[in-house]
Formats: sequence, structure tokens, C-alpha cells
Amino acid sequence: MLEIKHLCAGYGRRTIAHDISFMVRGGEILTFIGQNGSGKSTLLKTLAGQIPPLSGEIVIDGRNESDMSRNEIARCVSAMLTDRPKTDMMTCRDVIETGRYPYTGTFGLLGPTDKDAVSEAMRLTDTAELADCFFTEISDGQKQRVMLARAVCREPKILLLDEPTSFLDIHYKLTFLEMLDRLRHERNIAVVMSLHETELAEKISDTVLLLKNGRCTGIGKPSELMGRGSLTEHFDIPEELYIKYHG
Repeated sequence: MLEIKHLCAGYGRRTIAHDISFMVRGGEILTFIGQNGSGKSTLLKTLAGQIPPLSGEIVIDGRNESDMSRNEIARCVSAMLTDRPKTDMMTCRDVIETGRYPYTGTFGLLGPTDKDAVSEAMRLTDTAELADCFFTEISDGQKQRVMLARAVCREPKILLLDEPTSFLDIHYKLTFLEMLDRLRHERNIAVVMSLHETELAEKISDTVLLLKNGRCTGIGKPSELMGRGSLTEHFDIPEELYIKYHG
């Protein structure tokens, strides 16, 4: 579904992520693990088409991204990054409906198929009861679910998420990841995301990719890469400190 070949990403002449390669199939979750500034967000923005790759290839469902139009990419790849749309006086349903813009044409008018896709996304993410609430007046956990519904209603083949559980309490962290797990199985979506919570990444991910100073230091199953030795080295944590606070 998504194949990355020797990708270098950054801004202008400044390379942030170097020579990254991986593959994610439908229904699988690949998670970037790394310190702040390791290149996770830059990679996700590049995969989402927000910034152009400096070199390498991005292959989406067998097609090179460079051969696809922006609208074709938008229909295949949906992103829930840290930026949020301007939502003054917008209800939650209004916000979710903006996810259908790649299908609605110049005037952004939703047809019956678009409205059905929005309703289905709200069902899948348990946001139907928030439809008429103003987005600015709901909790952070509810906002994350609404933004997930916005990404899902596009009916993407690939879903990109940047720190989706940040600022959520443990209840919303776990319910959010449970929804994501259900979605990738029901829709066969390939998911690429970043997480700070290594214990959550270990539970939900099929593959983890360790990023350090913009370079991949390991890629494989969580059981192989999420042990004490790997994490203390990857995050530069003294082992005695890791044991004291992580067990």
C-alpha cells in the first residue's frame, strides 16, 4: 500500500531525515519512535504531500507519488497532523465534512455519497453525538476523535497520524487507539504514525521504526526493538534511571 525508498526529507537545503526506507501494507500499523527533533513530523508531512521530498521515492498503491496529482494523493492519503483547521463557529459535523473536499469540487458542496461517508466515519469514531456541538467547546479527547473522523471520511488507503494521543488522559489514549485498531481492520487502512508512549506503540504496532537524529536505527517487530536495552540506547537514558521509573 505504501512503500518508501531511500527518502530524504527536510526544508530547502536542510535535510532532517536521511535515507529512510520501509513498507506498510493495508491493515498494518507502522509507528515512528524517537526523541523530539528526530524527524518524525517532517517525515509525516512529506508523506502527506505538505512538503516535497528532497530525494528518494514515495510509492502509493503501486504508483510513484511524483506521477500523481495533488487531488489523487489527497484521495489516497489522509493525514491527522498537529495543525488544526480554523473552526470558529463550526460544528463538529462541519469540521468532519471538510475531509471530503478532495471529492466535492470547487464549491465544496457535499452530495449524498459524501454525506454518507461522513455519517459512517462518525459512526466508526463514536462522534455522532457530537455532530451539532461547536468544535471549540468540546474536550481535547473529543477533538481528537472528531479529527480522526475527518481523516477517515475521506476513505483513504493510507492514514498518517502525528502524535495522536498527545495531551490525552489515559482513558482517551486507550479508547482512541482502540478505535484506530478497529478502523485499520475494518477498512484495511495502512497506518503510519508517531507516538511518544513506547508502551502504547508496543501494544498496537505491527512494526516500529526507530528514528535518532534523522536516521533509522532499527526497524522491525515491537517485541524485537522495544526492550530495555534498545530503548535506553535509543533515547540516551541511563539504565538505572530507566529501571527506577519504567520497571
